[in-house]
Amino acid sequence: MGPAPTAPPQFAPYHHPAAGWGAAKSVTRFLVREGAYVDGPRAIMRMNHENDGFDCPGCAWPDDTKGLHLDICENGIKHVTWEMTRKRVGREFFATHSVTELSEWSDFALEDQGRLTEPMVYDAASDHYVPIRWRDAFDLVGRTLRDLDDPNRAAFYTSGRLGNEATFLYQLMARELGTNNLPDCSNMCHEASGRALQASLGTEKGTVDLKDWEVTDALFIMGVNVASNAPRMLTALSAAYRRGAQIVHINPLVEAAATRTIVPHDFVDMALFKSTRTSTLNLQPRIGGDMALLRGMAKAILEQSTTDEKALDQLFIGRHTTGFEAYRALCEATPWEEIERQSGLDRAQVLKAARVYRDADRSIFSWCLGVTQHEHGVDTVREIVNLLLLRGNLGREGAGPSPVRGHSNVQGNRTCGIDHRPSPEFLDRLAEVCAIDPPRAHGLDTVNAIEAMRRGEVKVFVGMGGNFALAAPDTPATYEALRGCELTVQVSTKLNRSHLVHGRRALILPCLGRTEKDHQRGGLQSTSVEDSMSMVHLSVGMKCPASPHLLSEPAIVAGMARAALPDSETPWEWYIEDYDRIRDTMSQALDGFEDFNRRVRLPLGFRIKQPARELVFLTPSGQAEFSAAPLPDVVPAPGTLALGTMRSHDQWNTTIYSDNDRYRGVKNLRTLVFLNPDDMRERGIAEFDPVDITSTAKDGSTRTLNGYLAIPYEIPRGCAAGYMPEMNVLCALGDYSTQSDQPIMKHLKVTVTASA
Repeated sequence: MGPAPTAPPQFAPYHHPAAGWGAAKSVTRFLVREGAYVDGPRAIMRMNHENDGFDCPGCAWPDDTKGLHLDICENGIKHVTWEMTRKRVGREFFATHSVTELSEWSDFALEDQGRLTEPMVYDAASDHYVPIRWRDAFDLVGRTLRDLDDPNRAAFYTSGRLGNEATFLYQLMARELGTNNLPDCSNMCHEASGRALQASLGTEKGTVDLKDWEVTDALFIMGVNVASNAPRMLTALSAAYRRGAQIVHINPLVEAAATRTIVPHDFVDMALFKSTRTSTLNLQPRIGGDMALLRGMAKAILEQSTTDEKALDQLFIGRHTTGFEAYRALCEATPWEEIERQSGLDRAQVLKAARVYRDADRSIFSWCLGVTQHEHGVDTVREIVNLLLLRGNLGREGAGPSPVRGHSNVQGNRTCGIDHRPSPEFLDRLAEVCAIDPPRAHGLDTVNAIEAMRRGEVKVFVGMGGNFALAAPDTPATYEALRGCELTVQVSTKLNRSHLVHGRRALILPCLGRTEKDHQRGGLQSTSVEDSMSMVHLSVGMKCPASPHLLSEPAIVAGMARAALPDSETPWEWYIEDYDRIRDTMSQALDGFEDFNRRVRLPLGFRIKQPARELVFLTPSGQAEFSAAPLPDVVPAPGTLALGTMRSHDQWNTTIYSDNDRYRGVKNLRTLVFLNPDDMRERGIAEFDPVDITSTAKDGSTRTLNGYLAIPYEIPRGCAAGYMPEMNVLCALGDYSTQSDQPIMKHLKVTVTASA
């Protein structure tokens, strides 16, 4: 079952501005389709508003600092409307449809059934989910966890939308049980960024804020499709262009956001159909070629420094860095021919980017998964930092590194303790404040948790939000892992694939959404989130819950914890009565959260301190550290292509809103592969021809998708692209970066051939 039949697949290159009237029309159609005639407009007026608003459950782009009343985007509105649907999935639905039947439905159809309304447990005899009381559900979780012979036989996964208060309780429960098995979505997206920034600067986060974006001279936007993944960034890009800043987009695909935009809350521009450019230079390196481009820019700056004393910030380098001479020698020893070969760009293009960087007094580098989901993702992010250090672009206004986090509170999850490799300092403080004895051994990340489930070593999987079965790599292996568990628990708002790929026993625990009011004994509650730039602020729901049987995420965590830890001295029930109590404990346990309850209620909340921004580097040397990694060989072997997976415009993570991708000109199609026209001709493939895509893993094993349709696209030769989660099957579980342990979903080795 899926969307109603539509017209045949269509493709026409997109030539319009991003956002603008196209977004307005898309939102209107979506609101009508979902019947959100009242709640939709209400949500638009409350989303991302300080004090009484709720935080968009989509991306983590920071809220406007000047009180903008329409700080929203097309995808955010879709995401919220999808959550506020009037459709319901209750006991009658599950009585009608077996798990076997539902497993044949499309992922769109599953989520389109609406909001889950009560806790359900899988009944193997009937192959149906049946109702279960909350108390009994918690007892099942608690009894199963208590019966484990080792707490490390459980894994506790976290999606990026979980609020800070629930996050803190969740990690506290896991560690009081005795495990650091806390895999999360960061393991699949920005793990490389965190490890690289920690090694270079002593922090896992970027150092800039939105005010820096407003004054910088140059923006380098790398490996991110802004119009779909962080659409509110379009406001910053258009403003930067208007004040004369240089904007360089670096991506194998020239996305809509790298051309022009009409920002919807610029009413005059909307009325006049007046667009603003969002770039001054577009560069298309080959997939994986970003590091070579960065190395070339650094080489050009260093060469220029022999005749231009202002090309380098020698004072900054001497006072605040270490490893410069080794890096200089590495750049000098890297031939231009190798830089051109690995980047896929000619020397003149690299020099253009270097010239922009040299001429700018203040520069910001911003990047997303196009940089991180590679074997060499950590080295590439460190190369970004190297380039910033050369010109002292750190510790001053308008300059620094700025990773784009893709989910609303994924950064807050890590800040508040979701980390399978916690630091001794964090554990010491947690032990002191919460009176527990947390385990010290590192736990399992996402890939290793899947492997442990497949081996039978992990027997309980708890998913706090998200859709793990679809989000993870190597879909068949992930399915096998989940089905081998004794118990799987999914805390969710809507039906999804992870409820159907389950253990021998399974629970669906429905929770409140971000848009809904959370009433506890202490009154209406708020939760906090942290954005991409370390701002922490409150979120308050606006509408009545979809069902009276829903619990909040903190309440669900506390219920599981009390059942699993009946003798715990942690005041789980007391915490849930008033979330201020959780925040009071967090203020003692978490560095940077001092006086949490007062500061989070300030206008716009507060920013967590960033020592590196103040040129305090918590590295072994006490200085910012240059790295000196060799360039990786990213040139595909003859006959092969490098394939990167990505979202379509009409989806958010694993949630599919339609089979369209407006900004890439695609309608009625998701099972496709974008190819360079010359690569297509070489293989005798024409537009819409069915093709077979075969990936070859590091261990030599292969995986194939059959009958995908070929689309000619402006992408470098030797490169290909297609949509996740459908293409996750091509990424073998063992194909993860040895630097970050991330699945290398942006750099799969594939062959593409015409289907027989």
